[in-house]
Amino acid sequence: MKKRTKFLICMVLTAAILGACTDKAGVADTVAESGTESATAEKLPEVTLILNQADAGGTVDQPETDASRGDDESGEDIEGAVEVSADTADARDEADTTGENAETDADTGESEATVIDGLTVSTVSLTDSMPYASFSAINTGAATLYKNPDPVRGKYVICVNAGHGTKGGQSVKTQCHPDGSPKVTGGTTGAGATTAVAVSSGMTFGDGKSESSVTLAQALILKEMLLDAGYSVLMIRETDDVQLDNVARTVLANEFADCHIALHWDSSEKDKGAFYCSVPDVASYRAMEPVASTWQKSHALGDSIIAGLKGQGIKIFSSGTMALDLTQTSYSSIPSIDLELGDKASDHSDSRLRLNAAGIITGLDAFFGIG
Repeated sequence: MKKRTKFLICMVLTAAILGACTDKAGVADTVAESGTESATAEKLPEVTLILNQADAGGTVDQPETDASRGDDESGEDIEGAVEVSADTADARDEADTTGENAETDADTGESEATVIDGLTVSTVSLTDSMPYASFSAINTGAATLYKNPDPVRGKYVICVNAGHGTKGGQSVKTQCHPDGSPKVTGGTTGAGATTAVAVSSGMTFGDGKSESSVTLAQALILKEMLLDAGYSVLMIRETDDVQLDNVARTVLANEFADCHIALHWDSSEKDKGAFYCSVPDVASYRAMEPVASTWQKSHALGDSIIAGLKGQGIKIFSSGTMALDLTQTSYSSIPSIDLELGDKASDHSDSRLRLNAAGIITGLDAFFGIG
């Protein structure tokens, strides 16, 4: 029975091929005059493919159904799909030129790199395989990685995280600690809580500027000066909004950077000066991974940067530290600090932001042992 069926299929398809060939010959003049490719001629490879499948004893493939429409793909639908694909290809080519929206490797989360002004630039996204990625609730955005060829500083990637700036982040919560234990200090979220807002909206300066806009301005200046100094940079945010919560930002920093600096200003109104958020001296918290493996390095990073800021004449609050249990610290597997560059009453002019950046770079040089 199978041989008979196969024979009948072959006969039918052979007839189809012969008919198609005849049709093709008949429309040759029309094709030549119009410059339009014959639809019948296009279908010849399909017929040959089906015949080959029958000869091989396999089943003949059926047209796929578009689940979103619930109908079979007709020739018209295929033509439309080809036009969309062409548009997509054009868009991708344009994106490749600018280094944006390049195709991303599903395993590493990194797009194909492009070279821009001597820097190797790629975008990086969260993948399920990254440690702690499953704790993130907002992660559809991407960060940008700038690799610098400088032989001394270029091997160090600095994650610059402009605090806040995730629309909707205030209404979503993530787990405070990867082991599910409660916070040991207060902050935006009180002590004893096991979940915290994914990304808070931040405060407003006395002149009406939002903290998120000032942290972005600081991040962009710091990026520029870091690259000029020879460092490589991972920019978490370069626009008003990035859909990456605090966990996602930390996971990307862990994966692609050598240290993580989140930029913030405190909500007080005393112009109290700069400080970093140190790891609370609570045994259970300091024993929790990844905090246990990184907190001392994070303190060394913070101390170096505070010294660098002080050297630029920046006012420092108290000893330069304030102990806080933060989501960022709780998920960081690299040296990581939340850096508060002042508060609501502090100067955040362009000249001050450049002084801040210079101090941070001096601190990074000291931390990495670069003379």
